[in-house]
Amino acid sequence: MRPPDAYDLAIIGGGVNGCGIAADAAGRGLTVLLAEKADLGGATSSASSKLVHGGLRYLEHYAFRLVREALGEREVLLAKAPHIIWPLRFVLPHMPGQRPRWMLRAGLFLYDHLYRRKAVPGSAALDLTRDPVGRPLKPELTRGFAYWDCWVDDARLVILNAQAAAERGAEILPRHEVTAVRAEGALWRLMVRGSGQDREVRARALVNAAGPWVEKVGGAIAGSEAPRLRLIKGSHLVVPRIVGADDAYLMQNSDGRVVFALPYEEHFTLIGTTDVAYTGEPGAVAIDEGEIAYLLDLASRFFRVPLRRQEVVWTYAGVRPLYDDQSANPSAVTRDYHLELSAQAGAPPLLTVMGGKVTTYRRLAEEALERLAPHLAGMGPAWTAGVPLPGGDLDGSGSLVTDPVAAFSRFVGRLVQEHPGFDRAYLLRLARRHGAHVPAVLGDAKSLTDMGHLLGPSLTEREVVYLKEREWAASAEDILWRRTKAGLHLSAEERTRVTEAIAALL
Repeated sequence: MRPPDAYDLAIIGGGVNGCGIAADAAGRGLTVLLAEKADLGGATSSASSKLVHGGLRYLEHYAFRLVREALGEREVLLAKAPHIIWPLRFVLPHMPGQRPRWMLRAGLFLYDHLYRRKAVPGSAALDLTRDPVGRPLKPELTRGFAYWDCWVDDARLVILNAQAAAERGAEILPRHEVTAVRAEGALWRLMVRGSGQDREVRARALVNAAGPWVEKVGGAIAGSEAPRLRLIKGSHLVVPRIVGADDAYLMQNSDGRVVFALPYEEHFTLIGTTDVAYTGEPGAVAIDEGEIAYLLDLASRFFRVPLRRQEVVWTYAGVRPLYDDQSANPSAVTRDYHLELSAQAGAPPLLTVMGGKVTTYRRLAEEALERLAPHLAGMGPAWTAGVPLPGGDLDGSGSLVTDPVAAFSRFVGRLVQEHPGFDRAYLLRLARRHGAHVPAVLGDAKSLTDMGHLLGPSLTEREVVYLKEREWAASAEDILWRRTKAGLHLSAEERTRVTEAIAALL
């Protein structure tokens, strides 16, 4: 029996894994509290390559189970959130002297057939001298392949899972740090600090999903073993859109690594990622000049027009908290997730989450709840595979859409018809952020002037208030760089002005 003032489950960490577990647990009827010391998705989960993908390069490491599971999740997540996830074609130019064409063809055949595809197209050979996708590339690159994966707004994926959890009764506490944890009989006691006040929380089970800080949190829990964690830094940079590069490009390097060049935010190209061992404080991670040079040099070997350092308009870096499998090569460290359950007799259970990737967060959450089920009597069955994420119910049926791309197109068409006073481009951007929640953002507004001052491209005062009230936004950074990417479209002077305006609204 759970004492009346104790939660069934307490979760430390508000990244995609923590929020995914919170949503799954709350939907199974458990009482849930999640504490995150900063913003939801404020670290690793908003610093990814923005892809829901099977992991083509993982085939080289014989990670067939991981790739198959990720390919299956690619289809599930696309149907769950077709407003923030959509198919993206990748061009893989063949560079002589690197992986041979027969190997690429064989890998793509496996990629197409390890899991039955529904909404994502398959691969094809390309003649880059004839196909328009070859125009941005150097003329000596004449052959290649095309394959498909999916794009995702990673920071918004975290928010949608937090909303799904809250809608089902979970208590979500961003900017609340867990300062002490101890077991007391069959319960965990946590001291949670937020807004300058301490609060004691009790729970039947505890999940450590603190990402790069999982070792630090684990070390603060009396009696728990230190997790085997390996921190790998992944850095990205953004340049103005490479002319003609409206598809994604996968570039092979001679060191065996691959780098993506991805169409980003209408007018930009996102290039990443690096794989560098990291030993510093996760919160201080940043790209260094060596990584910038590495990414620009590799891209310049593939694209017709070389990229220069002064073209870089934004950079970001994140720390991947991977399970330490003792691999010597950072690129070869497994991206699979690893769960460790400590459940000693007479003590409450502790589940530690390590590794994983954005694509498999939902399966990780399911497995986490399966591992905890023997210790949490009364838990309901798994449910997340068949229910849309908040905003993802584009046709109002409550079920997953069968054709996510067509469903999103129809949804935007209805928005345009129902809100004739708004420009289609504005409604499209809102739809990409909020999906079926767009009417809640617009409220009774009949035109853009009713939304308050325009603070940035498609960002209005009314939406800022919505992000504060419905999405836990508490700072200009939360809004300009995570809830939206409006900051990327503003000059330094404009960002200063908009930051002050947002601070006044918050």
